[in-house]
Amino acid sequence: MTSSGDAEGGYEARLLRLVARGFQFVQSSDAAGEPEAIVGVRGHDNVIDVIQLESEDHVVATRMPSSEENIYRPSTIRWRTSGTVYEVIDRLLALPDDHTPGSLLVAAGS
Repeated sequence: MTSSGDAEGGYEARLLRLVARGFQFVQSSDAAGEPEAIVGVRGHDNVIDVIQLESEDHVVATRMPSSEENIYRPSTIRWRTSGTVYEVIDRLLALPDDHTPGSLLVAAGS
């Protein structure tokens, strides 16, 4: 039996799709130097997309205005989702680049 993750090439293939789209990844660590999460960030148009991978089953992705000062605790959120690495990356890859679904911030000509 093939899982939905395997059908799309697994999470490694999805992460490579994010890198191809312009995400840059870093590993965050706690005060003791232990890994906490892998964080990917991509700024484009007038938004910043952030994905935080704490485990295969705990992933959060957020789209926020590019004016946000703290991407880890944004004061304004345009879009957010959480779930497994497969679910969240697929949802993030499905977002249009030029606007945020359900937002009033739609690119001219849309």
